Amino acid sequence: MAFRSVCPLADIAPESAIAVEVDGEDIAIVNSAGQIYAVIDECSHGAIPLSEGDVGNGEIECYMHGSRFDLKTGEPLGLPATEPVAVYPVKIENDEVLVDIENPLN
Repeated sequence: MAFRSVCPLADIAPESAIAVEVDGEDIAIVNSAGQIYAVIDECSHGAIPLSEGDVGNGEIECYMHGSRFDLKTGEPLGLPATEPVAVYPVKIENDEVLVDIENPLN
């Protein structure tokens, strides 16, 4: 796996998301329910950044049309989205968030 450091862990407040770029890919780094997740930063329903949406209970919601996604699986939990979003492996080392975008989990 090709993990890359994307941000300090302290940059992500609980129940929030930030946008980062990794090798030209826009990724949302999300802190929810005590876990750190990485998903593609684009709603599968429309080209809207998920990092600007609401976060809670292991889910992220697109602010434009309300589609919700499971942060573990990327699966949509509410319409209008019907397609999942990519989810990437994450690990924490020395208080840094590392993401592997070359090997999506879904």
